[in-house]
Amino acid sequence: MHVHVVSGDGEAKFWLEPEIELAKNHRYSRKQLKHIESLIEVRYNELISAWRQHFGS
Repeated sequence: MHVHVVSGDGEAKFWLEPEIELAKNHRYSRKQLKHIESLIEVRYNELISAWRQHFGS
């Protein structure tokens, strides 16, 4: 499972399992990536639930 993050500042892909991990980054700074990762951590259960609902599992 993974999520894509896209904004005017850049794009990133994070794996959600087996643990949250940056897969790809295009133009986000380290500071921005840390912030994005913290948001993913806070919303982790919601993201997993939405992914499973959308893709099945």
